[in-house]
Amino acid sequence: MPTFLETVVERTRAGVEARKRELPADELRTRLGPARRGRPFSEALISEGISLIAEMKRASPSRGPIRPDATVADVVRAYQEAGARAVSVLTEPEFFGGSLDDLVAARGACDLPLLRKDFVVDEYQLLEARAAGADAVLLIVAALERERLQELMAVASDLGMDSLVEVHDEDEVEAAVDAGAEVLGINNRDLHSLEVDLDTTFRLLADVPAGTVVVAESGITRHDDVERLERAGVDAILVGEALMRADDPVRAVRELLG
Repeated sequence: MPTFLETVVERTRAGVEARKRELPADELRTRLGPARRGRPFSEALISEGISLIAEMKRASPSRGPIRPDATVADVVRAYQEAGARAVSVLTEPEFFGGSLDDLVAARGACDLPLLRKDFVVDEYQLLEARAAGADAVLLIVAALERERLQELMAVASDLGMDSLVEVHDEDEVEAAVDAGAEVLGINNRDLHSLEVDLDTTFRLLADVPAGTVVVAESGITRHDDVERLERAGVDAILVGEALMRADDPVRAVRELLG
């Protein structure tokens, strides 16, 4: 029986092919505006103290709807006001309720660096991300062959975007490092079983080369979690559900960061 990751990757591929037929890649390229100067996303993660990438997330495959009717502009403006240093926008439609329209809305509502968070398997998705205003894209090692990972990282860089390369175990850390990943996301959620274990970050940190920007993802709900991660040397955290479920996102961000 296919795992969650296998299922979502298969459906993502089908969706990409359908969008290519509607809007060919060459035509999409003509819609790309100028890239923002520098690398706003990675630069935001190396500021003093631990950096928060706050996520716009409507639903979760493990928990169901979170805030399906949330207004993107309101959410991302609250994140910016509260002190987040970047925003992640989930654009996967079937399991997370997202869309590229959410990314476009976020770009229009805030000045923070934006990450397109999706299951990227094709260069076309990088063009989409860039056209919608993203400064970075998520690349999941578990969803990509090593050569494909390197190809997508190179295309993203050529388009002026950073790659947040996501890993879940020691072998994936090795693959990411070999591919030249500069920003490494350690996901505490197993994308096959969907179980979460915050200790994943602490276990894998030892395998990450010095100088790599490390982002801890999933399972971060309390200020105590943030303090432990910062003491361990984590540069940034990516938090979605804990903030999206809060009645007051500004207060939730400030309490999380202390």
